[in-house]
Amino acid sequence: MTATQEPVLDSEGLKRHVGIWGLMWASEGSIIGSGWLFGALGAVGVAGPSALIGWAIASVVIMVIALVHAELGGLFPVTGGTSRFPHYAFGSVAGGVFGWFSYIQAAAVAPIEVSAALQYLASAHWARHLFNGNKGVITDYPGLIVAAALMIFFAAVNLIGIEWLNRANTSITTWKVLFPIFAIIVLLFTHFHSSNFSANGGFFIHGQGFKAIVNTFPVGVIFALLGFEQAVQLGGESANPKRDLPRAVIGSVLIGAVIYLLAQLAFIGALDPKTVAQAGTWQKLGQIPALKTGPFYTVARLASLGWLAWLLRADAVISPGGTGLIYLTSSSRIGFGLSKNGYVPTAFEKTDRRKVPVIGILVAAAIGMLFLLPFPSWNSLVNVVTSASVMMYAAAPLALGALRRQKPGLARVYTLPGGDAAAILAFFLANCIIYYAGWQTYTTLMFILLVGMVLIIVSYVLRLNPNRPELDWEALIWILPYLVGLGVISFFGGFGNGPMFNGLYGFSHTWIGGDGKLGIGWDNLVLLGFSVVIYFLAMQYRLPAAKVDQYVRDVYPPPLGE
Repeated sequence: MTATQEPVLDSEGLKRHVGIWGLMWASEGSIIGSGWLFGALGAVGVAGPSALIGWAIASVVIMVIALVHAELGGLFPVTGGTSRFPHYAFGSVAGGVFGWFSYIQAAAVAPIEVSAALQYLASAHWARHLFNGNKGVITDYPGLIVAAALMIFFAAVNLIGIEWLNRANTSITTWKVLFPIFAIIVLLFTHFHSSNFSANGGFFIHGQGFKAIVNTFPVGVIFALLGFEQAVQLGGESANPKRDLPRAVIGSVLIGAVIYLLAQLAFIGALDPKTVAQAGTWQKLGQIPALKTGPFYTVARLASLGWLAWLLRADAVISPGGTGLIYLTSSSRIGFGLSKNGYVPTAFEKTDRRKVPVIGILVAAAIGMLFLLPFPSWNSLVNVVTSASVMMYAAAPLALGALRRQKPGLARVYTLPGGDAAAILAFFLANCIIYYAGWQTYTTLMFILLVGMVLIIVSYVLRLNPNRPELDWEALIWILPYLVGLGVISFFGGFGNGPMFNGLYGFSHTWIGGDGKLGIGWDNLVLLGFSVVIYFLAMQYRLPAAKVDQYVRDVYPPPLGE
């Protein structure tokens, strides 16, 4: 096949009905969720007004990673794409490891969004029993029942079919995009106090500097910007994937970045200067109970904007609800992709007469229910899910570099400029996010990986999928050093000082890490060097081109697939 030929795409048994706006709004609906409601408070609580810089840096980081997915999504427009790119480039072992991260992050987002909605509703007297604001979890039976009902509702909507879901998500996301813009304009032009940007020590928190800025990443900033990959996950249902996938990915990130930056600006400016002064520090401001329950709602209420506060409370159901809805869709499609690659039982790719993966949706909803258990806090889950997402993202630049070497002649509707340098930059930035999340989050992530590998091995040994791939063990030559090396750097780094597995359902260990033996600056240099070494090691052990042909025959017809 020449570089100018368009491949005949296999729809994998799913209907290709989703257009450019459906794809973009799927990504945008995932980006604009509980992050816009809680991210501004979390960021200002650790970095003060310099949180604006944190949002700007995070937006650039996510855009670089998104551009990698824009090329891969156009090249391989398959269902559950992020779980399948490493499989195509490095084989079954790499596909299993990073595919599991892809699945678990998607399955966990829906319950996080449900928890966020109940937390905001708890600011109302009639809903105070739905969420325990002191512990930051859903603990009471009324809250658990409502949360479970929402998860069931998400599953029911998904079971109706992708066309109906696409129409529903378009309407919901349009609200989710327009309402924050409206609220931001109201706050900026009616209650903006420029003095807040120099209060409590000034724009930068004294003694913190860069560390305070990057500390905004694990408290919700990166989590808020996640979701651009939803268009890629729906690649198998895109009407014109070669044209629309890259545009949807890039466009959704740009829209989300602008909204979040303006939301942070409006939030800081709209805070009552007396409240800021009484708190004394930005950290203490972030711990005020009323603000923790409903940040923008409380700001609007104190500004005597009762009508806006009421709308914000309504949006606290619509925005997270819409994100949870689309992430349940995504997790079922990732399960579909994992089954196509042979990692999980074939039941995950079975579709009904409406071409909906029923088992995948039901299992994703059931796993989401487990995350509603009242053990970890919302913040702990956000941190872990963010890192799982970024671990999934980290595999994409490696796959991009490998596939460019393996299949340089494939038609690419978009090509990320910069060659290996751009791919290495994206890989390094992804590793930075994982590192900044801290030692406890890293160890929790490895525990989750262990659980996933056990489940995949059980499926493999019991032959629950007859299409199980042969094991490509060569990938372990770079995967094991990568995972262990990240752990060593996290252990000696200066982020997340505390016990192993801290926050994972109350489990902990006395082995303390993240105590700052690697100083700020040196740690980033070490991480950069480490990323370069792992990148080229992975390139050395990529699959041969003939093996890639075997794995991508579900995307491209022969002769490429033979």
